[in-house]
Amino acid sequence: MSGRIRVLVVEDEEIAAEAHAEYVRRLDGFEVAAVARTGSDALALLGLSQSRQADQVAVDLVLLDMNLPDFHGLDILRRIRGAGLPVGVIAVTAVRELPMVRKAIASGVAQYLIKPFTFAAFSDKLHHYRQFRESLAQHGGDTTQTAVDMAFAALRTPGPATMPKGLSEDTLGSVIDLLKAGDRPVSAVEVSTGLGISRVTARRYLEHLAEQNTVLRTPRYGTRGRPEFEYQWRR
Repeated sequence: MSGRIRVLVVEDEEIAAEAHAEYVRRLDGFEVAAVARTGSDALALLGLSQSRQADQVAVDLVLLDMNLPDFHGLDILRRIRGAGLPVGVIAVTAVRELPMVRKAIASGVAQYLIKPFTFAAFSDKLHHYRQFRESLAQHGGDTTQTAVDMAFAALRTPGPATMPKGLSEDTLGSVIDLLKAGDRPVSAVEVSTGLGISRVTARRYLEHLAEQNTVLRTPRYGTRGRPEFEYQWRR
């Protein structure tokens, strides 16, 4: 394979869309083809909308959110596959229910990346996808069983996705669930009390989420001593 992989970012949350596009720009061998905030925009950019054919752009890889305001991500995925478009699709979503993951895999996603994630995890998924494409492209018009096996092996991450040292996926999920369930900002102390973890540990998870732009961090005024921050899930 030669040239850069052209990526369509499909994400309805403005901040997340900007973050994912910036992540793509930081990776060698990739470029942002376009950003779609709705399913309708994504279909038009992929050339799957008869009324907006002029919007089509060249795309090699789609980073697809499952929760869009007008379409479910699976509907977009099925239309892509039904049209026979030779594009890769990586699900980039907060949906973690196993039945939905299975449907996405059965519908043809190459990778499944659960929000929130680090740049390292994002880079790892796209790096493996690039290896997959390059492995297949090395054999011209025909291939062998060994070559196909090697190509699919390139999609498999050899170890767990990178997390900051000392943080666990389970606890991170609990913090996220607590933030999503609330209707107001919470402090590290309140998260600590709610989950039965130390204040320092709660702050580490909250700061990690803030760095990923998945929570909004603002100063909490009216408290004595050191400034306290409060955190709220970006809806």
